[in-house]
Amino acid sequence: MNGADVIAKILKQEGTEFLACYPRNPLIDACAAIDIRPVLCRQERIGVGMADGFSRIRRGKQNGVFAAQHGPGIENAFAGVAQAFSENVPMLVIPAGFSGERQTVHPTFRAAEVYRPVTKWSACAHTVQELPDLMRRAYQAMRSGKAGPVMVEVPVHVFESEYKGEVDYKPVPMLRSAPDPEVVKEAARMLLAAKHPILWAGQGVIYAEAGDRLLALAEMLPAPVACTNPGKSAVPDAHPLALGGSTRSRSKMYAEFMRRADLILAIGSSLTKTSFGPPVPKGKAIIHCTNDPGDINKDHRADIGLVGDAALVIDALIAEVARQKKGGDAKKLDEMKAEIAAIKKDWKAEWAKHFESDEVPINQYRVIGELLKQADRDNTIVTHDSGSPREQTLPWWETTKAGTYIGWGKSTQLGYGLGLALGAKLAAPDKMCMHVMGDCSFGMSGMDIETASRNDIAILTVVFNNQVMACERSVMETSTAKFNSLAVGGNYSKVAEGLNVANRRVDKPADIAGAVREAIETNAKGKPFLLEIIAKEGYDFSRYE
Repeated sequence: MNGADVIAKILKQEGTEFLACYPRNPLIDACAAIDIRPVLCRQERIGVGMADGFSRIRRGKQNGVFAAQHGPGIENAFAGVAQAFSENVPMLVIPAGFSGERQTVHPTFRAAEVYRPVTKWSACAHTVQELPDLMRRAYQAMRSGKAGPVMVEVPVHVFESEYKGEVDYKPVPMLRSAPDPEVVKEAARMLLAAKHPILWAGQGVIYAEAGDRLLALAEMLPAPVACTNPGKSAVPDAHPLALGGSTRSRSKMYAEFMRRADLILAIGSSLTKTSFGPPVPKGKAIIHCTNDPGDINKDHRADIGLVGDAALVIDALIAEVARQKKGGDAKKLDEMKAEIAAIKKDWKAEWAKHFESDEVPINQYRVIGELLKQADRDNTIVTHDSGSPREQTLPWWETTKAGTYIGWGKSTQLGYGLGLALGAKLAAPDKMCMHVMGDCSFGMSGMDIETASRNDIAILTVVFNNQVMACERSVMETSTAKFNSLAVGGNYSKVAEGLNVANRRVDKPADIAGAVREAIETNAKGKPFLLEIIAKEGYDFSRYE
C-alpha cells in the first residue's frame, strides 16, 4: 500500500464515515476504495465547516476530517480552520503538500508551518513510514485537553510512496482528568455560602454530555443556569432553571439573574473576552472550571481554579455539596423556578409584537416564531450565521434537548453556518438540521447549497433577505449616504432553483406558515430546501443589561 492507503486505513479504524474534500488529494480515492464516502464541497471553507459541524454533533468522539489540494486548495481553507480554532473544535485537516525539493523554494505554501498559529498541533510528513506515528499524535491532540483542529500535511511524494510492513495503529481514546479534591471542597463551600450563585455553562459541558449533571447540581444549590454562545443547549432552554444562551443579545432572565449574582461557577468555558459573547460582570466572585489551565486567570481573575473534564468536575462538586449541605431548599428552588418563569413570561410579552407582526417587509422574529411552532425541537439541530441572524436566533430559539444548537462567534465569518449545518446532518441524519443566514452570508457561501443537493444532505437554509448590510450602518454612514455602499441585492430562490434545491420566496407574512411546512416536509423526504424571506431592514435585538 502507499501513503494514501495507510492514512485511509487509519481513518477507517478511527470510525471515519465521510471525508469532506476538494478537489485534488490522493486520499480521496484511497478513502473511497474502502467505503469512506467523499463529499466534495464547492469551496474549501465549507468543507472545513462540514468537518467542524460533524465533530460538534459527535462530541469529538468521532472527528470530522477535511482533505485539500496542496497550494491553492489549502490556502483557501485557512479561514475555516481559523474559525474552528477560535471555537475549539477537534477536527483533522489533511492537505497534500509540495514535494521535498520545493519545500525550500520561494514561493511555496508550507501548510503545516503557516497553519501553526490556528491549529492545536500541526506537522508535515517527511517519509511514508512515519505516517502511523503522525496520525496517532494528531488524534491524541484532538482527544486530550482543550480541543482544537489539528493538521497533518502530506507531500504528494509521501502519499505515493510504498509503505513497508503492516500498519501498526490502534484508535486513540479520549483522555479525561479529574479536579483537585481539596479545591473541590473549597469550591463547594463558596457555592453554599453564596446568596445568589449562578452556573455558567460553556461548550465543554456539551462535549462532556454533562448537561443533566449540571442541572442536578443546580437543583441541589439551588442556582439558575446560563449558557455561553457556544454553550447554548448545554442544558435545554425549556428547563425551569435555564436562563438561555447569550451573545451580545440575551434573555431578560439572563440579564436579571446575572446582575444580582454574587458568585459565578463557570464550567466548560474559557471565559475568553469576546465582542460576540456574554460579558462577565465586574465584582463577581468566580470559580473557573476548565480542562485547560492556561484559560484560568487569562481574561478574568478567578477566586478558585478547577482543572478537569466538565463531567468529572460536576460529579465531584455534586458529591461534595451533598456532603457539606445541611437540609434541603425545596421552597427556595420552587421560588427560583417561579421567578424565572415570571420574568420569561414578561420578556415574551414585551416581544410579542415582533412575533405576531404583519409588517411588510417581514419581521424576522415572525419567521423564527413560526419555525419554533412547527419544528420538532427534540429532533432538530439549529445553527445561525454571523451578524443579525445570530443575534436574532440565539436568544429566542428555545431548545428542548441538550446539544441541539450549534452556537459560535469568537470569530464571526459570514457564511460559516452552512458548512456547520451540512456536517451536523451528516453526523445526525435522522434529525432536521437548519441554519439561519442573512443575504450577505449567502453571498459568501451560498453556492454550497448545491453540495447539499448533489449529496442528498437534507438541510433547511433560511435566508433573511433585507438587501442591506444592516449591522455595518453605524460604521459606514458617509459611504452609505453618498454612494449607498451597504445595499446588496439578489433573488436567492432563483439561485436555489438553478442549483436543484427546492425553494420558496416569501414576501407576505400570511405565507410563512405554509412555506415552513413545505420546507419541513421536503427535508423529511431527504432533500434540502431554501426558504428565502424578504425581510425588514431594521434590526431589533434582545439586549438587556
